[in-house]
Amino acid sequence: MDAIYIPHLLKATDHKRIIPLDDFIPGLETLTPVRGKLAVRHGGTFLDVFVQAETIVTLTCDRCLQQYNHRIHLQTSEIIWLDENADQDKNIPLEREVAIEDLSETLASDGYFAPDTWLYEQFTLTMPLQKLCGKDCQQPLTTTQTNDSLVDRRWSSLEALKTQLPQ
Repeated sequence: MDAIYIPHLLKATDHKRIIPLDDFIPGLETLTPVRGKLAVRHGGTFLDVFVQAETIVTLTCDRCLQQYNHRIHLQTSEIIWLDENADQDKNIPLEREVAIEDLSETLASDGYFAPDTWLYEQFTLTMPLQKLCGKDCQQPLTTTQTNDSLVDRRWSSLEALKTQLPQ
């Protein structure tokens, strides 16, 4: 997906560009291509970006460590402010105080908007925080032969190694 040169949006019909999506996003591991549409509108001092898309990703369950497929539906929009000085803060200190009104996304008004980077960020934010393969997912438990306590099967290799070590 090519970057959009922001001044060219002013020449487009309604200052808008609609991009049909049917491709893989670099860096985002998905089973299916991202399908949907992305709209970028130039509002004079801002870009209004809207996306409606979906894809399928393979996740690992936090409980049982089994892999499962998860469909992600994305429908979101964002206002990105255009600022002449957006690219001039290259030599900023590592630590500095930032006012709350400065916590917004900005791009140079004569720069580029990278749709694939923006889509990657939006899909990453949409990933579930707690990855569970199902409502009835249970943590796997097995019994060891050294004692009757329940041990998570993920530790079985360590238990086997522990029995080989001299006391």
